[in-house]
Amino acid sequence: MPIKLTEGFPAKEVLEKENIFAIDSQRARSQDIRPLRLAILNLMPEKITTELQLLRLISQSPLQIDVDFLRITAHEHKHTSLHHLNKFYRTFEQVVAERYDGLIITGAPVEQLAFEEVDYWEELTAILDWAKTHTTSTLNICWGAQAALYHHYGIAKVPLEKKLFGIFANRSVGNHRLIRGFDDYFYTPQSRYTGVAEDQLAACPELEVIARNPEIGSTMIVSCDHREVYVLGHFEYATETLKQEYFRDQERGLDTELPENYFQYNYPTDAIRNTWRGHAYLFFHNWLNDVYQVTPYEIERVGSELMLPQPGAS
Repeated sequence: MPIKLTEGFPAKEVLEKENIFAIDSQRARSQDIRPLRLAILNLMPEKITTELQLLRLISQSPLQIDVDFLRITAHEHKHTSLHHLNKFYRTFEQVVAERYDGLIITGAPVEQLAFEEVDYWEELTAILDWAKTHTTSTLNICWGAQAALYHHYGIAKVPLEKKLFGIFANRSVGNHRLIRGFDDYFYTPQSRYTGVAEDQLAACPELEVIARNPEIGSTMIVSCDHREVYVLGHFEYATETLKQEYFRDQERGLDTELPENYFQYNYPTDAIRNTWRGHAYLFFHNWLNDVYQVTPYEIERVGSELMLPQPGAS
């Protein structure tokens, strides 16, 4: 939420340079408030688990948020009951005429397939195109981020030598408002077989990298128009998620190694060190606050304009 300051308060200009929202009394008196509308396209197989993980983070915002869960129709959902999907999820056809302040697109365990081989690729790209004109900001997570980078900018995903699995450090780059309050280094869970083509990313002027790791590459990317956010990692993961994935892979006969920097003494019966929880809450708080600041009050104007803060304005 923005800070209200007296007109001409000296700290206001400094705070604006630090991407902290400060408004004067006149703007505060005229400021309209309404609930944020948020849609979550849940591509993960264990949908109820992902619902809880994301809602846990979203619920910490002081803003009132109306949430709709969306599902893909061009895919058979084997891990979630049809009753649950029909009762709590909406389809793209049901929301195509509506507008949302924010859209979250989750990861999906299909990264080893070519994008065009995914059975719901056509439906997903239709949603990505729709989001350009019907949402204020889209947060794309892990494979969802790779898919959106490929569709919007042609940035390819590249196979890794082995599964990137564990907790990895990220270095903040610049002073973007989405990483406001972050430590210089912060941690995120990773569980993927692919990365993005860093040379193509560096050559794309429409995108800005705001966090990276020199060994695993870029981990947080934003579009220069403030409309798209890409997180190559899983802030939303609960403490034991990687442990559960490790044992699941073992049961399937995969050669997945123990997640790095995760178990206290690198043994699967050890205690888990959760080193990402605080920054996970902070990131989602920053993103929701950013959406709140730039989204139009009139819901029908969402997607057509951003209410960007004006540096130095009184």
